[in-house]
Amino acid sequence: MDWLERTAKLRQWTRSGTRAPHKPLLLLYALGRFQQDAAGELRYSAVEEELQRLLTEYGPPNRTTPAYPFHHLVSDGVWEVRTDRGPGSPGSGVRELRAAGGTGRLAPELRAALRREPELLGRMARVLLELHFPPSLHGDLCEAVGLELEPGETGQLSAAVRRRRDPRMRDRVLTAYEYQCAFCGYDGRIGAVPVGLEAAHVRWWAFDGPDDVDNGLCLCALHHKLFDKGVLGVGDGHRILVTQRFVGHSPAAREHVIALADRPLIGPQPGALPVAAIHRSWHTSQVFHGSPRPATAV
Repeated sequence: MDWLERTAKLRQWTRSGTRAPHKPLLLLYALGRFQQDAAGELRYSAVEEELQRLLTEYGPPNRTTPAYPFHHLVSDGVWEVRTDRGPGSPGSGVRELRAAGGTGRLAPELRAALRREPELLGRMARVLLELHFPPSLHGDLCEAVGLELEPGETGQLSAAVRRRRDPRMRDRVLTAYEYQCAFCGYDGRIGAVPVGLEAAHVRWWAFDGPDDVDNGLCLCALHHKLFDKGVLGVGDGHRILVTQRFVGHSPAAREHVIALADRPLIGPQPGALPVAAIHRSWHTSQVFHGSPRPATAV
């Protein structure tokens, strides 16, 4: 049985690039817990709050419940659910899982494979991260689910992950935006080498976002992370969106985040393609959280 292929092909509801990372997040969480305690089980009532935080922080803007993946991941052959009455899930309802004492853990065959081949855990985690989340969030996600991955654990990833990124995209995007952050204008260098500047995909590469200039933004490391977390976005007229859910009282938070609301993007330079509407719309619907703030009075 090829566990990497099975991991890459988790059954998910998809339509027009809609994000549905519920099962991948649960499986990442389960792998992290297995790494810490290979014999442990996850009682739904005990882990529900943690799973809900993961979905809220790394899932799409629409609210959902962790009961859904807890029940439905069974159908992918990597997960099992038991209740106080015995094997089998009572359903995808929160009340049913709580009342029946629902517990879940990795399927027996998968647990045995992970014990035989410990590096498989890291490979499965890398497949999930590559297929469902941008690189800027991988470290945060591993920390959130308690996963410790070694650089050498990638091994031979599934064919589904082998779509190659275009290494020229970064240079093209940074050139288009004249080596300055499109949100704040930061343009730091050490000698001739830019530092802290990154090429961000607007529509994530994991969701068929092309390696094209009109799907990219030159962003500083801070604003790239906030963009991928849904704190920042790009709206109509290429103006910056800042979610009302962001809270920051320090002068730094006000200056570097809140004050950006409704400002125009900096760049791209004349002749370079701005962010395409189709990619802006995808990010707004699938990544940006909540409603945008109005412009901040100066």
